[in-house]
Amino acid sequence: MNERKNEFDVAQTVKTTDPEAVKAEVDRIFLELYPDSKTESLDTAFNDATAMYCGQFAGFHACDTAYHDIQHVLDVTLAMARLIDGYERTRVGTERIDDRMFKLGVVTALFHDIGYLRQLNDKPVSSGAAFTMIHVSRGAEFLRNYLPKLGMPDQAEIAASLIHFTGYEQPVNSIKVPRLIYRLLGNLLGSADIIAQMADRCYLEKCRDRLYPEFVEAGIAHRQDAEGKRIVVYSSGEDLVRKTPGFYLGATKRLEQDLGHGYHYAEPHFRGQNLYLEELSKNIQFAKEISDDPDMLALRRQPPDTIGN
Repeated sequence: MNERKNEFDVAQTVKTTDPEAVKAEVDRIFLELYPDSKTESLDTAFNDATAMYCGQFAGFHACDTAYHDIQHVLDVTLAMARLIDGYERTRVGTERIDDRMFKLGVVTALFHDIGYLRQLNDKPVSSGAAFTMIHVSRGAEFLRNYLPKLGMPDQAEIAASLIHFTGYEQPVNSIKVPRLIYRLLGNLLGSADIIAQMADRCYLEKCRDRLYPEFVEAGIAHRQDAEGKRIVVYSSGEDLVRKTPGFYLGATKRLEQDLGHGYHYAEPHFRGQNLYLEELSKNIQFAKEISDDPDMLALRRQPPDTIGN
């Protein structure tokens, strides 16, 4: 039962390792909001993203980053649809997120980490983790080329801007969007990226066993100061887990200030509860409780293996 739970979302209703299940739930939310619209472009995007992560799309290698995998992407996409739903159900006197904006937000969420995927014409690297520091810009370039093929050419540049709300290559307040409603959409996207991963049932295990190796390959685990001295940022996967509560303090500031507390829109979607915040808080509290254990043997959950699937 526990292993099954590890494959499901915070509500334990959607299997986030199954693209078809997530697509069905996103389509359901979309059609409830926009009953006269059609889901074809959403469905095509889901199918293409699945093929890319599985190595079945021309020009792309399969995903080889165990933390930034297809489950993470699907979890963020589901959270994005839910946040939009929460906004639309509670807005009073504010601009609507229409069906085209919903599609734009969901498609950008689906491909927000596509920059981690190695392309056949990339310079040789051992894994996509080598692109960590530039993966958002890589994703922006992909969206510029992909959205016209999806029948959304007029939204390509907007998507290339929105994706930066999920990263740190540009300060949030410097990201240029056409109107305030698109800034809201970006805030929801950036919020979905944070809350979905940190609320994952196996978040701490994934940090220890999957994210730390990505940081090592990306050169994030260690850095050099101005004098060239080597500085250890994370000495091990366990050290990364110990520092997760501190990271959450920064993430909270980003959620509240930079991203306009968009994560609160999960509450109207879930009819009053914020399941993401509840599960996220449990993870942070548990990280604090086990911080003195050098081996962190209490981290026993087994995250799903999606690499190569």
